[in-house]
Amino acid sequence: MTTVLVAVAGKHGATAEIAGEIADVLRHELPAADVEVRDAADVGDLSRFDAVLVGSAIYMGRWLPAARHLVEHHRAPLAALPVWMFSSGPLGDPPRPLDDLAEVTSLGATITARGHQVFAGRLDPADLRWTERLAVRAVHSPTGDFRDHDAVRAWAVEVAAGIRAPVTGTFAPVPPLSTGESSIP
Repeated sequence: MTTVLVAVAGKHGATAEIAGEIADVLRHELPAADVEVRDAADVGDLSRFDAVLVGSAIYMGRWLPAARHLVEHHRAPLAALPVWMFSSGPLGDPPRPLDDLAEVTSLGATITARGHQVFAGRLDPADLRWTERLAVRAVHSPTGDFRDHDAVRAWAVEVAAGIRAPVTGTFAPVPPLSTGESSIP
């Protein structure tokens, strides 16, 4: 049986919801697989997993510390597994900011990730602490749910195909968000 880990770091639930949606698609596409969703901060031993997806919300152009720590701390075991990465965070239509994400590109390269996909995020001021609301107002961030669930599901189907027929690949940089293209080889 194939065992897949979807590890996620988020703050207000939107990225965790994306991880859950990805896991649901993987369970459908890989019915014999055991697909587990965990908070990135709670991931320990990776030896029982056959594939890993690591995702994080993006804040100020960076992954959250729990996701970065997961990749940095488990670099060797992740490099030996098929790994895909996803990020959630750009807001608006078109999504902005779509930062360089050089940090994620570098992390992916260190573990030879199969690819990285960026999904638009959700921002609900009611979910934010007062300091976060001040920051959102200061930078004029758009509010609302900008997630494209069809794009999330389509990417998860591609990942499932990659798990079924693994290939040796190298990390693919972030594709343009607006095209809905994936970076899976």
